[in-house]
Amino acid sequence: MTKLSISEDDFEKFREFFYRKTGIHFEHSKRYFVDKRLIERIETTGYSAFREYFSFVRFQASGEELQVLTNLMTVNETYFFREDYQFHCLVRSILPEILLHHRQRDPIRIWVIPSSTGEEAYSIAMSLLECWPQISDWDVEIISSDIDTQVLHTARQGHFSARSVAQMPAMYLQKYFERQQGGYQICDALREAVEFTRVNLSDREDTRAYRNFDVIFCRNLLIYFDDVSRKAAAETFYDALKPGGFVLLGHSESMSRISALYKVRKFPDAIVYQKPREA
Repeated sequence: MTKLSISEDDFEKFREFFYRKTGIHFEHSKRYFVDKRLIERIETTGYSAFREYFSFVRFQASGEELQVLTNLMTVNETYFFREDYQFHCLVRSILPEILLHHRQRDPIRIWVIPSSTGEEAYSIAMSLLECWPQISDWDVEIISSDIDTQVLHTARQGHFSARSVAQMPAMYLQKYFERQQGGYQICDALREAVEFTRVNLSDREDTRAYRNFDVIFCRNLLIYFDDVSRKAAAETFYDALKPGGFVLLGHSESMSRISALYKVRKFPDAIVYQKPREA
C-alpha cells in the first residue's frame, strides 16, 4: 500500500482554501501539523490521495467535512483566569465607564471570540459575580463563539481538567465547581449564564447578527491571521460594537498595528481599544 503524502503543491492548495474559508493562515513552519491532520482525515474518509479528498471537501454541499477539518486544525489551548488583569480592568475601569452612557433597561452585552472550551467566558462570569458590585442591578449577556463545534460542545458540558482550573482562586473552585470523574464540573448557574454559538469570524454572513456589544474579548486569535484577515476582523468588531464599546486583545496583539478605527485607552490594569462615540 502506497504511503500517503502531501506535496508542496497540495499544501499550497489546501492552505489557500483554508485561508479563504476561515481567515487562518498557516506558515510553512506548520507543515508537519497540517500534513499530519490532512493524512488522518484522508485515511479516515477512505480516499486514496489528497486530490480526491480535497475535491470532496470543496464540493460537499453540507460542509460537514470542512467543519471536521476546521475542528482538527484549530488550536484551543486555554485555562481559567488566563491574563486575569484584563478581567480586573473590565470590572474596575471599563464597566464603570460603560454605565455612564447605558440605559438601565438595556442589557450589558459581552462577546468572547474565540470561545475555545469556555474557560474565558466562565472566568468573566465569575469575575462579575465576585468583583463587580453592580452585578445585581444589571442584566448581563455573555455570548461565547468559536468556529470549532467540538470545543463548543465541551464548553456547554462544563467539565474541566485539573490543569484547566490550576490558576483559579481556591474560593471560586470551591464555590462554583464540583469535583467528579477525574476533573471538575462547573455549576448549572454558570453554564446557563453563557450562551455558546458557532461563528466563523471571516464569514460576514455568520457575523452579521452580532451587534450592539459593549465589550469584545478577542484574545490570541489574530496572531493566526495575516494582515488582511486581521483588518477584516477589526472592521467586524467595529460593526459589532456600540459606540464607546471596547475590544480587549491578547498581550502580544495590538489593534494600533491593525486598524485606525479605534482609540487606544490606557487604564491602570490594561491597554484596551475603544470604538469612538462619535463617528
